[in-house]
Amino acid sequence: MQKKIPMRQCLGCREMKSKKELIRVVHSPEGAVSLDLKGKAPGRGAYLCHSTECLKKAQKQRSLERAFSCQIPAEVYEGLIARMEAEE
Repeated sequence: MQKKIPMRQCLGCREMKSKKELIRVVHSPEGAVSLDLKGKAPGRGAYLCHSTECLKKAQKQRSLERAFSCQIPAEVYEGLIARMEAEE
């Protein structure tokens, strides 16, 4: 019997992909928004592809703000883009 592969939807391109192919963005209980590369950080999670284009689409569509029900400043998006580019 084959093991079930968890699927998640990218907030940028809206494609369903396996959880391992995506990066988790986490809204911690303290209110900080950051990338969770290991997928174990506590807090509310949302998923994005490994491309900065998907993050920019999510920013334009305000997808992360809707997922976390809070306002996200532009500085946080710039930090997420810089960290994502460093990981590539």
